[in-house]
Amino acid sequence: MAARRASGQAVLLGLLAGVAGAAGQPASPTPTFDASRAYEHVRQLVAIGPRPSGSAGAAETRRYLRAQLDAIGLEAVEQPFQASTPLGPVAMANLIARIPGRRPERILVAGHYDTKRLNVRFVGANDGGSSAAMVLELGRVLKARKNAYTIELVLFDGEEAVVEWTGDDHTYGSRHYVTTAQRDGSIRSVAALVLFDMVGDRHLTIRRETYSTAWLTGVVWAAAKRLKQPGFLDEDFAVEDDHRPFLDAGVPSVDIVDLDYDAWHTAGDTLDQVSARSLQSVGDVFLAALPQIESRLSRRATAPGPTPAPTPR
Repeated sequence: MAARRASGQAVLLGLLAGVAGAAGQPASPTPTFDASRAYEHVRQLVAIGPRPSGSAGAAETRRYLRAQLDAIGLEAVEQPFQASTPLGPVAMANLIARIPGRRPERILVAGHYDTKRLNVRFVGANDGGSSAAMVLELGRVLKARKNAYTIELVLFDGEEAVVEWTGDDHTYGSRHYVTTAQRDGSIRSVAALVLFDMVGDRHLTIRRETYSTAWLTGVVWAAAKRLKQPGFLDEDFAVEDDHRPFLDAGVPSVDIVDLDYDAWHTAGDTLDQVSARSLQSVGDVFLAALPQIESRLSRRATAPGPTPAPTPR
């Protein structure tokens, strides 16, 4: 899970109302975020056990994630790569699924699914499990939504350090994604990244991550205030995480992460530490913020003047 650089220091809500059908008949309401579904995904991931990159557990996790995406009508594509780590080459793979929108430019909704290699049985219920579960459940909701932008669900492998979070021993999957997108030019169509990491803590304390793009953070925190979600705190907190390669490439990005977690990288990061209420809070805030994110991106896209080129790493 993300490296902690500095520290400072939930409620169920339905969001989306039904819309009228083409013939004036009521249409089926757009699904809302269902924390019980997200929690079940966490439970299933914990049941797989440890899933460090390159392990049998990681491969089984990808099969589970692909099956769940397939069940909601989304085709997941693997992005395999060999990562050069302090322990030698490790086979890793990101999972990517797209939901077409009115615009081809993409808003990435992302998290990681791997767990850290530890000398204890580390099942990563919150650290890895909650972020992957969040992406899956948001995928179900967004599949039924009329999205202004194409939504790309990305589940990163290799977020965790193989040995220690120093140098390049971390964020393998996100760095590979960005490098590949820069090479083929597709990075230009990435409009924004919303990253989730450790969002299931029973005592939710999500601070404003200070590397993140200010306007994007502001939109998310404004939505949290509208929904009266106390787990989103007006305190600053700098975190190294999978959003950094995207920021370096010029992509507006926000990291929604709770690192105030006693069970972080311990055998105690188990299912009982995860709360469906916290998952609901984070899912609701994102869905409330998304229309404003889309609107802000649309205004930026139509503003006069040249579009700045992404900054290379």
